[in-house]
Amino acid sequence: MDLHEQLKAIKTQLRLFMNGAVSQSMREKGLRYKLNFGVDLPRLKEIAAGIEKNHDLAQALWKEDIRECKILAGMLQPVDTFYPEIADIWIEYMPNTEIAEMTCMSLFQHLPYAPAKSFQWIAGEGELEQVCGYLTIARLLMKKGDMTERASGEFLDQAIAAVLSGTYSVRNAALVAIRRFMQHNEEHAFKVCRLVESLADSENQSEQILYNMVKDELGE
Repeated sequence: MDLHEQLKAIKTQLRLFMNGAVSQSMREKGLRYKLNFGVDLPRLKEIAAGIEKNHDLAQALWKEDIRECKILAGMLQPVDTFYPEIADIWIEYMPNTEIAEMTCMSLFQHLPYAPAKSFQWIAGEGELEQVCGYLTIARLLMKKGDMTERASGEFLDQAIAAVLSGTYSVRNAALVAIRRFMQHNEEHAFKVCRLVESLADSENQSEQILYNMVKDELGE
């Protein structure tokens, strides 16, 4: 089966599992695609499980302005042929936070260069670039990946600044990463606590959000 036939077969499967109500709900929430079949994640994982990972197929799927194709692209992309320059291209054309979350989960966290690349992304100017950076760091921390003292300091400086002055989606992604950092070990939790303890009586909404998240995580 050639590439064109593979794409056609995948789109046929997607149409079979199309859910118009889910698709409409996503549009109402601002998640707009040229085409959205409304197929849920478990079904997409099932479809991906029946297809061998293939670089050319994944790249072709990514180029489609179809929600499910972009999600499947991350699932079907082999790690060993996903070079850093390709990752940057995907980041540049990342359409929204949903695809960012799915791609970080299925692909970015598994890249051998993910730790360095995620720090590059959080320091970038693009909103979704930063979102991908923080979500990838969160995933790496969930896998018990640790950071050097210097890296953790850089991460916290960037993440706290993102919470206090970033856009809604960047702030949320940074909060997720800070939470995972705190959950990694007690030393990390103590480090974050020291950084935000002065915000206890702040009237700034963003500072209160950060302080309350840390307080809740500590169970206080």
